[in-house]
Amino acid sequence: MRFGRGGREVASGRGRRGVVSSGGGRGGTPALEATGLGVRYRHTWALRDCSLSVPAGRVAALVGPNGAGKTTLMHAAVGLLRPARGSVRAAGEVAFVAQDKPLYEGFTVAEMLTFGRRMNHRVDHRWGGRMNGRWDGSAAAARLARLGIPLERKVSALSGGQQAQVAVTLALAVRPDLLVLDEPLANLDPLARHDVMRSIMAEVADRELTVLLSSHVVSDLEETCDWLVVLNGGRSQVSGDIEELLDGHLVLTGPDGASAAGAQVVSASRTGRQVSMLVRGACPPDPRWQARRPGLEELVMGYLRSPEAAALPAPTGVDA
Repeated sequence: MRFGRGGREVASGRGRRGVVSSGGGRGGTPALEATGLGVRYRHTWALRDCSLSVPAGRVAALVGPNGAGKTTLMHAAVGLLRPARGSVRAAGEVAFVAQDKPLYEGFTVAEMLTFGRRMNHRVDHRWGGRMNGRWDGSAAAARLARLGIPLERKVSALSGGQQAQVAVTLALAVRPDLLVLDEPLANLDPLARHDVMRSIMAEVADRELTVLLSSHVVSDLEETCDWLVVLNGGRSQVSGDIEELLDGHLVLTGPDGASAAGAQVVSASRTGRQVSMLVRGACPPDPRWQARRPGLEELVMGYLRSPEAAALPAPTGVDA
């Protein structure tokens, strides 16, 4: 688990050393922005020419198949990996919870809170050489009490859902501007997934917080996320407001041979003599098409089936 870190820009070392610089998370500055990001493991590119932007205050879903680069993007965003190319910038205080929710099983919940406080004890002269004041242990303890998680209980005695809640609580205790969660719902039963997501949304409602979370289950994200990022093959395919993306696409159903002239086809499938398409933009004029607004899963799957397709806005607010 990585606790709070200040705003950063991490750039590739090509021509200069990578830099880490502070940045604000408000006032129109994106909470997370990647430009031409490339991360390589030996001779294999995990991310290549990846560009995306997540505005501050959004709850962003990061989706893609296994091996798409989701975890690599998150690690680069929080400074655990240095890019080989391009840059990634996270504004404000950042907290990260890894997929395996690393907690010390021999610790009690109270000891995990103490550990978190000590890990965040950073000398800051703005605070008279004392702790910088970001860690909020009282709020963390109160959150756990609301969730019914006893402080004296060993981590090993907690359920999977309770362990996930403790991990998220530790991350929230640094009062981050950006909370990055790698598969926070993995290996949880449906009730625990619902409880974890509901508690995260309550935190978003109570404070100015941007969340980036990855998941393989699109249905878990449909009612909570308002921004979508799709990664495929190490590149970003989609980055945008979910409602605007759904409004800007159509699912067309019609007979084989119906003309799609003028439509920007994202993906298509055929069943017998019937064709189904996901298109971007207006419906083609052929009257044989029946058109409807796609669901989020249809949109995601349509792009994943067509790696060459993309729906990306131009990056903004990035220094050259």
